[in-house]
Amino acid sequence: MRAAALLALATSLATLLACEGRPKSEGPKSDPPKKTGPAVAVLDLTGGVPEQSAGGLFSAPGRKTFDELLRATKEVADDKGDRSKGVLVKLGSASIGAARAQEIAEMLAAIKEKKKVYCHADGLSNATLMLAAKGCSSIWVSPAGEVESIGLAAQIVYMRRLLADELHLSIDFLQVGKFKGAEEPLTRDGPSPEARASLMSVLTDLRAAWTTTLAEARPKATPEVVEDGPWAPEKAKSLGLVDEVGYADDCAKKLREESGAARERVVFGAGAGDDDGDFDDLVRALAGESSVTGPIALVRATGSISMSAGGNGILGGRGGIVEKDFDRTIDKLEKDDAVKAVVVRIDSPGGSALASDLMWHHLMKLRKKKPLVFSVGDMAASGGYYLASSADYIFAEPMSIVGSIGVVGGKIGGGDALERIGVHAETFPANEGKPGAAERAAYLSPLVKWDDPTRARVLETMTSVYELFLSRVSEGRSTRGRTVTREQVAANAEGKIFSGTAGKDLGLVDEIGGLGAAIAKARSLAKLDDKAHVATVQGRSGLFDGLEPGGVEEAVRARTSPLAVLERVAPDVVPFVTSMAPLAEGERTAVCVPFALTVR
Repeated sequence: MRAAALLALATSLATLLACEGRPKSEGPKSDPPKKTGPAVAVLDLTGGVPEQSAGGLFSAPGRKTFDELLRATKEVADDKGDRSKGVLVKLGSASIGAARAQEIAEMLAAIKEKKKVYCHADGLSNATLMLAAKGCSSIWVSPAGEVESIGLAAQIVYMRRLLADELHLSIDFLQVGKFKGAEEPLTRDGPSPEARASLMSVLTDLRAAWTTTLAEARPKATPEVVEDGPWAPEKAKSLGLVDEVGYADDCAKKLREESGAARERVVFGAGAGDDDGDFDDLVRALAGESSVTGPIALVRATGSISMSAGGNGILGGRGGIVEKDFDRTIDKLEKDDAVKAVVVRIDSPGGSALASDLMWHHLMKLRKKKPLVFSVGDMAASGGYYLASSADYIFAEPMSIVGSIGVVGGKIGGGDALERIGVHAETFPANEGKPGAAERAAYLSPLVKWDDPTRARVLETMTSVYELFLSRVSEGRSTRGRTVTREQVAANAEGKIFSGTAGKDLGLVDEIGGLGAAIAKARSLAKLDDKAHVATVQGRSGLFDGLEPGGVEEAVRARTSPLAVLERVAPDVVPFVTSMAPLAEGERTAVCVPFALTVR
């Protein structure tokens, strides 16, 4: 059956590639768009800028990724001819995280020093307004659009009364680290003083970075203005938040006229590149190749951390950073003598404690042989920071989230709720004469509440994981002749979260900067030329993997799982939910971010 499926697919591909097709009509054809002459480079960000593409055989085509945007902007910045007389940034109504928006703004600001950069948006958020203000010479917004400059806020939903009082579920959760707070939405009706203090400290730092960036780029964009939206387009123009109100084609026309360009050339987003590149990607996908072709290897580490892809878990397939796949990639790079340095781009809220420690071990082995640099996107929290601590250098943006060194564990039990509707579960321990034997032997069952001795034993094991976490960070951060003691790590632990700026001040981060700065540092540490090529390492899965037994069913399950639905209706909650998923799938402890915190 599998051989027949492969043959059918291969035959279909061969037919598709060999057949030129028949013209739809014999009438006159319009002239093709002009492909020569001075051009405006187009960066199409309307589909967002994800850290990693979600494309695949049974899913929608993947969007262009952040590292590809970095390459595109560098190409434009380095162009001294007519290929990029100006730059048009199409934002649409894109949702981009604040830290990534900062990085993009820095890229565009460097280009703006040499050529005009026009930005057009259908609607601007807090983050995309900051991006446009710093990175663009002129900001346009559609006539029916909106400038949602409304200030920053965090919102946490507390569910204890629903779960415990109304549904009669038992909430058995523990945490190590008084600032951790990851279990509080389930066990409290509001934040603890420690969790509130940790969250407000981060929000204060994020607000300072956001308002300062806007005010420096646009003097009229004072905090009183930028925190008082949303604004209609014309009002936003009168307040100095945008320059023009008009459509995307009007903006493009104006830029072509001012830059002396005759055409547009898409360098990022839909339509970028040529068909040959797409075909090469297809061939590599068919073969499942992941070979590195440059001395600098860039590894993407995005999403929650897990021991497996979770396809059979309660959430369905969730991807993320999977221990087996990640470790295989790191081991390959360690042994590849052609690879002189490795950069890991991380954007993760954490997840499985076991997976985090196993990955840390493989990263430390690699670091002994070649430079290892981490670049933090929007977040490297808890398990995400666990991985990052293995690096020679950690880079983060001012609005990145780092830290959250703490541990959470537990379960939600439904035994009492079932009793209320006439369903009773009886546990029969083999050691029937020992008090508490039933509770201990079935302590992971959702039908059995923890007794006090079991809670004490679980807390003991979680404390052991926490102590290991502190030791791992201490060992990882002790590099380049520097010693970071366990006590120094503990002072900034207990679940506290920090902005990238605060993280640098406290020694959790080495330098403020984006992916480009991290790559430059890797080149320097490896003593490579500043033009040394960077190759993005793809996963090992090939196009035919979906035809393995269960592959199609797995793909369908992933598209229709509860997580897939949640991604469509409440995408900002997904990192928090997926980072807690290991607890629902049999693991005892997790190292995960305490809040669903996203700044847009």
